[in-house]
Amino acid sequence: MGSCGTWAWQELLVLLSSVWLWVGSGQPTPPGSTHPPGPQLKFRLAGYPRKHNEGRVEVFYNDEWGTICDDDFTLANAHVLCRHLGFVAATGWAHSAKYGKGIGRIWLDNVNCAGGEKSIGDCKHRGWGNSDCSHEEDAGVICKDERIPGFKDSNVIETEQSHVEEVRLRPVVSGARRQLPVTEGIVEVRYKDGWAQICDEGWDSQNSRVVCGMMGFPAEKKVNRNFYKLASKSQPKQKRREDVGSKKRLFTERQQLNYRLHSVSCTGTEVHLSMCAFEFYRGNASAACGAGMPAVVSCVPGPLFATGNAHKKKQRQQQQSQPRIRLKGGAKVGEGRVEVLKSSEWGTICDDRWNLLSASVVCRELGFGSAREALTGARMGQGTGPIHMNEVQCLGTEKTLWSCPFKNITQEDCKHTEDAAVRCNIPYMGYETLIRLSGGRSRFEGRVEVAVGAGDGDQPRWGLVCGEGWGTLEAMVACRQLGLGFANHGLQETWYWDASNVTEMVLSGVKCAGHEMSLSHCQHHGTSLNCRNTGTRFAAGVICSETASDLLLHAPLVQETAYIEDRPLHMLYCAAEENCLSSSARLANWPYGHRRLLRFSSQIHNNGRADFRPKAGRHSWVWHECHRHYHSMDIFTHYDILTPNGTKVAEGHKASFCLEDTECEEDVAKRYECANFGEQGITVGCWDLYRHDIDCQWIDITDVKPGNYILQVVINPNFEVAESDFTNNAMKCNCKYDGHRIWVHSCHIGDALSEEANKRFEQYPGQLNNQIS
Repeated sequence: MGSCGTWAWQELLVLLSSVWLWVGSGQPTPPGSTHPPGPQLKFRLAGYPRKHNEGRVEVFYNDEWGTICDDDFTLANAHVLCRHLGFVAATGWAHSAKYGKGIGRIWLDNVNCAGGEKSIGDCKHRGWGNSDCSHEEDAGVICKDERIPGFKDSNVIETEQSHVEEVRLRPVVSGARRQLPVTEGIVEVRYKDGWAQICDEGWDSQNSRVVCGMMGFPAEKKVNRNFYKLASKSQPKQKRREDVGSKKRLFTERQQLNYRLHSVSCTGTEVHLSMCAFEFYRGNASAACGAGMPAVVSCVPGPLFATGNAHKKKQRQQQQSQPRIRLKGGAKVGEGRVEVLKSSEWGTICDDRWNLLSASVVCRELGFGSAREALTGARMGQGTGPIHMNEVQCLGTEKTLWSCPFKNITQEDCKHTEDAAVRCNIPYMGYETLIRLSGGRSRFEGRVEVAVGAGDGDQPRWGLVCGEGWGTLEAMVACRQLGLGFANHGLQETWYWDASNVTEMVLSGVKCAGHEMSLSHCQHHGTSLNCRNTGTRFAAGVICSETASDLLLHAPLVQETAYIEDRPLHMLYCAAEENCLSSSARLANWPYGHRRLLRFSSQIHNNGRADFRPKAGRHSWVWHECHRHYHSMDIFTHYDILTPNGTKVAEGHKASFCLEDTECEEDVAKRYECANFGEQGITVGCWDLYRHDIDCQWIDITDVKPGNYILQVVINPNFEVAESDFTNNAMKCNCKYDGHRIWVHSCHIGDALSEEANKRFEQYPGQLNNQIS
């Protein structure tokens, strides 16, 4: 019988969240060192959830443990600290208490190392104990998992005593073993090279809620404990044969149970089991948990991951009432900038006091599990419009973020550079096992190969995807399924090396909306393959990227600058060459007469996390002699005048005469300039201004009759360049034209309003998106 630990649970929690990495006497000192003896410093990694080579940095100074503030923190600081901890170097660092908030003193602030210092004390800083930070700004490090030769100390996580890192649900119902996601099963924790169970004595719904949150599910449900006793006991073979015929067939194979934890006590708001109080079994635990059995949990999946009738019912409920919260700008499902709906207008949340408790309320409200990360500093790109909430302080039990205490915003409080974001736990679906890349120069690019016929235990057959019709939206789904972020390019022809010897086309006609989790969710030809060119050269390929740009139009400027000009035909020869006039202009009596033009300025911002670059390289840009400039994109924007029922009555387009940084936010340097055949693009934090008085910055409305219309501008309409969010690429305005003057009003980004407000604006069904349906 394994004996229970004698430590109080508070002491266990301290051990759980901290791994002591004593350095004072263990770090090798070069021979002949003559440094004068100073205060003995010790270092450790702490926090949750984490691996052994990462965590919150804690330093022991003046007989007291404390943390380091993330202000001005750099990779060079992380290098010095990782060497203190016995690792050769750092690979990254974390801010905003990613590994949880420490306690006690904040010993160091504004640390500035060159990277070669022998001690963190040799780096520039404000002085020991002199800080203006809170523990919400505790710094962490990610060290390279390679030890310094000869380094001797106990800075390796003691999994035997004080750590719970990986948790899983092991299904025992036969059908559930093949079906994903796994929503019910025995809770197991990683132990050494295998898995161990948790004794369910004292186990309650709060514990189950925490486990379900970790597994990506928003809620837990009651489980039939007696049903699982069959699977948890070692039974005679004859008895097991009788059980096979039961209503739900169980895998009751003989298994030696290995209990690891007992007396687990969660409050239900923790984001990881390691944050709960519990005790470890010591020694031989195989005979432990005499009156109990392994803890079993059953979870309720969110609408996105539900199957069958429950899935359809939840989808209908979602369609009937628009949610008041959403995620934008994330590469993966379950991550993004948090936006909330207030007074029919979407807005963002300021990151002041943003933490995992509030982030978990968001995640569960959206049908995901608990939060993995609460991100600050517009890490998922900057939003637009109002900032609706600040200093959100959830307890973690709320059903909706609006139930949490928060402060209203004044303009001085926050900017969009402080937009809060989340990364949620989502269920494991195994989609990434059905796709792979081959032949690329890095793991982020290559020819797309998909697995078909992998059901019912059959070996999957790998094949290629036909490149016909393959574009950015399809590539976005492929990169998401691969877990590689966004798509930089969708390639219809690939010249990659045939690294895997896969030559057969197995998928064609793929057409995605861009939000799908897997290529199998997109439209395609199914088993009736239809591909004109079946050679490997014509297979689809992708180049993925962890970040992407995000363009949007400054709507108020359009409203402020719109006016009508009657421009003489003799001044429009170059514009006609660029196809910037309506088709009736070809029938005009050139050079006599005029065209009526609706002119306005366009200010296009890049609010994403990567520069917006034209798809074509400069070698393929087209020179236009009349305007004497290069086009890097033939169609950069669409301009349309629509009737209230969605019919186009006038349309125009604007080539990328020149993509460049006209102006930038403070502290952002311009990178792109068109002069002298310079590089074209729009830097993150900059904008490109097309003034109302340049050619083609208009819509030809000569043939438009007086009436009420909608002005629509769509940026990057053909999805030529990948962006993190295409739903904000359109801007719409109401306009009234009396035959002589025009009034433009109510300009807004296409997804800035609630569905109800959009319907009121448009007054007709069918254009709830940014594109004309």
